[in-house]
Amino acid sequence: MAALPLAGVLAQDPDPQPTCRMCPASYIPNDEIQAYVKKAIAEKLTDQQVRDIDIGKSNVAVGVVHRGKLAQPAPESVAEHDFVSEVYHVIEGSATLVTGPDLVGKKRRPATLETVRLFNGPGNNSTSIRNGVTHELKVGDVIVIPAGTGHWFTKIDDHITYLMIRIDPDKVTPVRDEAASKAYLSKPARPQQR
Repeated sequence: MAALPLAGVLAQDPDPQPTCRMCPASYIPNDEIQAYVKKAIAEKLTDQQVRDIDIGKSNVAVGVVHRGKLAQPAPESVAEHDFVSEVYHVIEGSATLVTGPDLVGKKRRPATLETVRLFNGPGNNSTSIRNGVTHELKVGDVIVIPAGTGHWFTKIDDHITYLMIRIDPDKVTPVRDEAASKAYLSKPARPQQR
């Protein structure tokens, strides 16, 4: 079955070319990932974008997310992204995540939000997910969340930290390189809001 789509491509162009000509690989050392985890804990940050890389026909971003203890979900905490799909790889902790496409009480996320502008593009929040599927995430687990699928942390016993890969075929988020990452990590802690 997989050969049929490739056969169609080869029939259209007998000499296919890479979608990203002369693009360099992007390396992110574990020390940098751990610096993001440390910053998240120290500054009570949740989502941080490490890189956002142009790979030709799409962008791929790497983020680090750290969430603290959660006894029950906050109001309107279901997230859904119109164009960006996400892959989570759990590196610490555990949590209950509910996923599904049927959002209840859907509200558009403001275009001015940092997460909309820089991390995952336009989308919605909602109060819950109708007929959602519950996933008990633990260290080593991976979950793929397609664009348009709601995702909702409903319980976190202590904390969860995960590496997030964002697939952005429409390039709705800006590119972020190693220099921007280093500049971000070197900034002093933001004052805590009370």
